[in-house]
Amino acid sequence: MAETAEPQTDDSKHAARAERRAAKLAKQIGTFARAHGGAEGHLAHLGEMGTRIVLVGEDGDWGDLVAPSYAVAESATQKAGITVHEDFDGEFAAKVRTGPYEWSRMAGIQVGGPSNDKA
Repeated sequence: MAETAEPQTDDSKHAARAERRAAKLAKQIGTFARAHGGAEGHLAHLGEMGTRIVLVGEDGDWGDLVAPSYAVAESATQKAGITVHEDFDGEFAAKVRTGPYEWSRMAGIQVGGPSNDKA
């Protein structure tokens, strides 16, 4: 008599999907870290959208990824082996190098950067 595999429950399907997503994010984090001499991170809740993984490379470049949940984001950063900071301030925030894009698109209008007016 052959053994039959038990059908997957919704919970096990959800857990498997979360594990695959964490592994994919960990791979992306690792790629970023290798390209920038290492990386550190910070996890920020986005509400129902998920959790933002902010990455700061040793060279000052930064980027972010979005995980569907805090648990997936936490798992991904653990798998990638990066340091995760509780707060985005102090020495960690000082590592971020900003360029013209950041000034013109995010802060430029508020703090004296170039205007977006086309006039």
